[in-house]
Amino acid sequence: MSTQAITALASRLSPHVSLSKTRLETLCLLIVAMISARTVNLSHLACERAGPVLIASTYRRLQRFFQHVSLPEDWSARLILRLLGLKGAWHLCLDRTNWKIGARDVNILMLAIATPRFRVPLMWTVLDKAGNSNADERIALMRRYLALFGSGSVQILLADREFIGLKWLNFLEASAIPFAIRVKAGLIVSTEDGRKLSLRSRLTKCRAIRKFRATFPAQGDAEALTLTFSAKRIKGGELLIVASNAPDKNGLNAYRRRWSIECLFGDAKTRGLNLEDTRLQIAAKLHLLLAIVALAIAWTNKTASVLTGKGKLPRKTEGHYAKSWFRTGFDEVRRLLRTDPQAALKPWAAIPKRSGVV
Repeated sequence: MSTQAITALASRLSPHVSLSKTRLETLCLLIVAMISARTVNLSHLACERAGPVLIASTYRRLQRFFQHVSLPEDWSARLILRLLGLKGAWHLCLDRTNWKIGARDVNILMLAIATPRFRVPLMWTVLDKAGNSNADERIALMRRYLALFGSGSVQILLADREFIGLKWLNFLEASAIPFAIRVKAGLIVSTEDGRKLSLRSRLTKCRAIRKFRATFPAQGDAEALTLTFSAKRIKGGELLIVASNAPDKNGLNAYRRRWSIECLFGDAKTRGLNLEDTRLQIAAKLHLLLAIVALAIAWTNKTASVLTGKGKLPRKTEGHYAKSWFRTGFDEVRRLLRTDPQAALKPWAAIPKRSGVV
């Protein structure tokens, strides 16, 4: 791996990340090496460093980085948006991914940006438990997002059936965040004619797409909430029901983009950076690792966009992309790091040279 790429990237990031020269170079080494080696495992990344330095010395340097570096919680979020060049409002996807390191659960609640070209992690919470997140954890994550970008940046928030609950939905409504969230067919609602019944019962005769208004009854301290529901039957006869507080939007169409975050997890794991190779288990270290992974994924996505320009990716006869935007950029960055490191860093020119330290 070229030291030229690490030095050039450190020069680009130095006005924006408050680290010493040595620590900043280590950060850049990690970003570049992850893509080059296709893993986040530190022992493999240590082998990517060029020059006469012993692999053991580099490995210890990487370990010390995660032991001693402390950056603000969402330090990478603004960098990611600058790198992608996104402005205005965008789709957000909320989901959770988990795996095990030995007997220990690693459980990540993640908020990601999804556009026609990009699917990139933006913010996350490392949960200290197995299983689903709760309303307080989701609300805390969204408050961090709103503190940086405001509700006007959210075109719509997309999430699956895990992310329901009246306290959570009321928070989104009060924060002026449009959402389209899949709900369970067994949930009880109050219909416009005053009846209380499950969504499944309301949609017994549903064959084509149905759209209607209904209310989640108040629960404890959570106030009742009236939403627009869109429903259809999918393969196997299962009901797909999406609840939204944006009646002017097509909830079912919007919800289709939620699958982007599932693809993103594949990019971060087996199709790309093999995130599950990490041996890091402490929450603060995992949080830092995820920020570096997010920057690497943003780099590959932006590379694909630069490579393609205003064109489109080729598709197979059945309509699927021959290569995803991520894989197109990922392969190109890896090629350029070996042949033309300066060209590989071209997408980073989107980050302004003026100071914006995080």
